[in-house]
Amino acid sequence: MTPAVRPALRAALAVLCASAALLTATAPVAAADPPRRSAVEVEIPGPEHGGEAGSGHVRVPATGPAKAAARLSGAAREADGQVTKMIDNGPTADRLDVVVIGDGYTADQLGQFHADARAKWAEVTAVEPYTTYRDLFNVWTVDAVSAQSGVSGDPGPDTVRDTALGSYFWCESIERLLCVDQPKVDAYVAKAPAADLVIVLANSAKYGGAGYNEPSPTLGYEGISTASAGHPKSGQVAIHETGHSLGKLADEYFYPGVPDYEKYTGPEPADSNTSTLDADRMAAQRAKWYRWLGEPSPDGGTVGAYEGGGYYVTGLYRPTDNSIMRVLGKPFNLPGVEAMIGGFHRHANLVTPLTPTDRVLRLRHTAKAAVPRLAGADGRQLVVRWYLDGRELKRFEGRREVRVADLWLLDLRAHRLTVTAEDRTPAVRDPAVARTLTSEAAWTVRL
Repeated sequence: MTPAVRPALRAALAVLCASAALLTATAPVAAADPPRRSAVEVEIPGPEHGGEAGSGHVRVPATGPAKAAARLSGAAREADGQVTKMIDNGPTADRLDVVVIGDGYTADQLGQFHADARAKWAEVTAVEPYTTYRDLFNVWTVDAVSAQSGVSGDPGPDTVRDTALGSYFWCESIERLLCVDQPKVDAYVAKAPAADLVIVLANSAKYGGAGYNEPSPTLGYEGISTASAGHPKSGQVAIHETGHSLGKLADEYFYPGVPDYEKYTGPEPADSNTSTLDADRMAAQRAKWYRWLGEPSPDGGTVGAYEGGGYYVTGLYRPTDNSIMRVLGKPFNLPGVEAMIGGFHRHANLVTPLTPTDRVLRLRHTAKAAVPRLAGADGRQLVVRWYLDGRELKRFEGRREVRVADLWLLDLRAHRLTVTAEDRTPAVRDPAVARTLTSEAAWTVRL
């Protein structure tokens, strides 16, 4: 969301709150009021029984209500902060690392937290392109031990529980908005290796969640998604939020009847899935998702330019009618899949050298590399190729290891042996994205 859009959206949502509409947010702070000490912008999930994936954004306190730290038993303190690698697909440096933290789980409920974490990750990886690329991810759990079971705001706003992360519904008076104390979350995230994405699971069956989609300036993760562990739609809320954090996708929903959101009149948005261009102009200018126009999309129908998106009823277009960036329970559309794959590859390398690359390999040595498998229904795999001094060794294509003796070296010079893995997915048509889908490792070899 652009800075120009955010204040207007908050004001528009405040009007809706006053009129008791489903879309709810708080009014902006008056100019005479002191500024909020610390606040972050989060996305509000759509109503539980509606179709919209979100209800706009609102600024919320970064920290929860101040209170003394909980007194935990000795056994609980020992369990608190323990890190487990739930899904191990390779070194942290070469994988997209997801950190899952639970809130409202007591020490004797940690087994349930681990079961909930596995269940929610299974929901995420059931949606493309997560399904195909699930081996690019590591998933870590961090045990946050709470003094009390459950979270504040469940079932009602007067319910207060003492939990490790300070999770609470009714954030900013919005029942379904599930906020956390971000510094407390960060303290647990820091215990896990190099988090790229954070999911907080509340020990609750109440519908709700939130999207903290600003990258962490200190820990480097792309965003935090909060979700109820026990609600069937919470996994979809989390997936939608990763569309923002990993795919850098805009929201595709809009607000009929909301003042100032009848028509967008600003410049072309930077987001890859909204545009001021209709299909004809997009094709003529070879802009945005023009490469996908007319193609059948996983979320139904064909890719085109559907008016309404980025919160505006007119003036902005989205690629399809009902992708997950607009409606929970739907898959990503084709441009969204492309953006998500690009996001995955920003964090994951396709080649992990198993033979150290910092030493010279001789005839008795073998260069070995690990390459992740793809799990798509089409059976497609990464293309693995080997090169000696830039010249492809076609006889080694597809292999994960090559003996130096098999290189037929004929002189005493040092040579460079390189292995590359390339993702030639048909789901990426943008050359700029396609150029990021190759990784390599290299060794110095000689007789």
